[in-house]
Amino acid sequence: MAVKTLSLDGQLISARDGQTLLEAARESGVSIPTLCHLDGLDPVGACRLCLVEVNGRLMPSCLTRVAEEMEVWTQTERLQRYRKQIVELLFAERNHICSVCVANGNCELQDLAMRLGVDHLRYAPQEPQCEVDLSHERYGLDHNRCVLCTRCVRVCDEIEGAHTWDVAGRGTNCRVITDLHQPWGSASTCTSCGKCVMACPTGALFHRGASVSENVHDRETLHALILAREEKQWLV
Repeated sequence: MAVKTLSLDGQLISARDGQTLLEAARESGVSIPTLCHLDGLDPVGACRLCLVEVNGRLMPSCLTRVAEEMEVWTQTERLQRYRKQIVELLFAERNHICSVCVANGNCELQDLAMRLGVDHLRYAPQEPQCEVDLSHERYGLDHNRCVLCTRCVRVCDEIEGAHTWDVAGRGTNCRVITDLHQPWGSASTCTSCGKCVMACPTGALFHRGASVSENVHDRETLHALILAREEKQWLV
């Protein structure tokens, strides 16, 4: 396999041809923040938190392939400023009140805010009137906590194969929906597998009737399912 040599934060590294910068950075021990990215799902570069500087240009590391003589910087002052701004805007766009959220203490957005030093918002909270869908007998959907990462859409389509989830609307009116905007409990394509809940980075999708400490997104099970599918472990 061809190998590419590039500079990462001032250090020369080798990466396999076809790897993304995010994959190469992680293998080199460099942590780049992400939100919409989930290993095993197609990357979409939606959240822009994984932006890096490539020869002076801002590029999403989850979508950018390694190339010879790239000069990549992952932790510059400009990148840190943009990442902090993105997280602040996400908090301001919906109603993210951690103290009353089912994902408090188990939320990737909350973790990012702490990691990036977001201790207040410089933008006025939009406080939209968002619905909570409790029509499903096992799970709930709180649009107030949704960051539109589309992990639920992709895991339902790419791993479960049901494609119950989709995205409707534009701008601040954009919402994740089930079965052409039917209540989740009425979505005939839903298999109730729970992969969307496992993939959700916030408290937007949750287990009904579970306490905050019990509403843990089970990434390990999800990753095991994705790996087993990729490696065809269940085929005789």
